[in-house]
Amino acid sequence: MGQRVMGYPKVIEDLIERLMKLPGVGRRSAERIIFWLLDHPAEDASILSERILELKLKLRSCRLCNNFTEQDICPICTDQTRDTSLLCVVENPKDVLAIEKTSLFKGQYFVLLGTVAPSEGRGIEDLSLHKLFNKIEADGVKEVVIATDADMEGELTALHLVKVLQPLGIKVSRIGIGIPAGGAVEFADMSTLSMSFQSRREVTPSQDPAMNQWREAPP
Repeated sequence: MGQRVMGYPKVIEDLIERLMKLPGVGRRSAERIIFWLLDHPAEDASILSERILELKLKLRSCRLCNNFTEQDICPICTDQTRDTSLLCVVENPKDVLAIEKTSLFKGQYFVLLGTVAPSEGRGIEDLSLHKLFNKIEADGVKEVVIATDADMEGELTALHLVKVLQPLGIKVSRIGIGIPAGGAVEFADMSTLSMSFQSRREVTPSQDPAMNQWREAPP
């Protein structure tokens, strides 16, 4: 009989499986995390677990814009120095942070918390548009800047947003050059995002609903 190969204790294997559910964490990375924890005082593991639990218990979506916040309303929505007539619509809270790092945009935000993705059964009706309309009306928004990603889902979401926002009689623009096709807002560098906002253009959807394309609004 061959010699039996000893594996990790069950408690380690269970934690490896849990850690591998995290994005970008494979088995080797999970093992390194576990042995780092084993090499450090139990207090470090305790503090880490407490912070993870706090993340789930304390963090919530802003009642007005869906951004991350520990309060009912996020600091950006309560900041009286922001231009409430200018609203930037993004896919997720990480995009807000990326844009804020440029220090260029002085308006407010609305986070869709998703995109239109027909292949996954998500339509425009699945986004919290009622909250978006409420914010536009309450803040007297004059321009909505659509800053969804430059991939297929982001472009399709932007197209649908233009169609539902233009009847409101407000200016609707799309971030411009800089972000490559298929690129994500959260991964764009500050200079690229700055260029995209500075070159944003007013847009209208194609009159042909079968054509998923943009055209610039006439001057």
